[in-house]
Amino acid sequence: MAPITVGDVVPDGTISFFDENDQLQTVSVHSIAAGKKVILFGVPGAFTPTCSMSHVPGFIGKAEELKSKGIDEIICFSVNDPFVMKAWGKTYQENKHVKFVADGSGEYTHLLGLELDLKDKGLGIRSRRFSLLLDNLKVTVANVENGGEFTVSSAEDILKAL
Repeated sequence: MAPITVGDVVPDGTISFFDENDQLQTVSVHSIAAGKKVILFGVPGAFTPTCSMSHVPGFIGKAEELKSKGIDEIICFSVNDPFVMKAWGKTYQENKHVKFVADGSGEYTHLLGLELDLKDKGLGIRSRRFSLLLDNLKVTVANVENGGEFTVSSAEDILKAL
């Protein structure tokens, strides 16, 4: 499957997360992104070095600025279970705007065409590192990394495009 790109409408699929009342929610991507400007950024794994020390903190640190430019939702996405994503999200006590969501089986990652084979590292099939800007479900910016790189998918890269 070809990776999602600018001009595409994101496919519908389900993701899971714990809401503000600590209740597990499984929702369709379309239900949370329709009619909104959404940043969906994906990482290969929760608690992994680049993801934890650079990618996620960048979006948390720039969240207010992104919101001031019309962003409704900022979603951190990974092929992990929702319990892991909840625990990872709690490590960022300063976070007020980034929602940590799970694609536990990698099915939505597959629909996006953004799988990354990390079996040689013991991680299985994960998500490539990416950041997508969605406007009413349509991809207006698609910053997709090669391999484990972190060169084009930062919060700063999205800010430049806004």
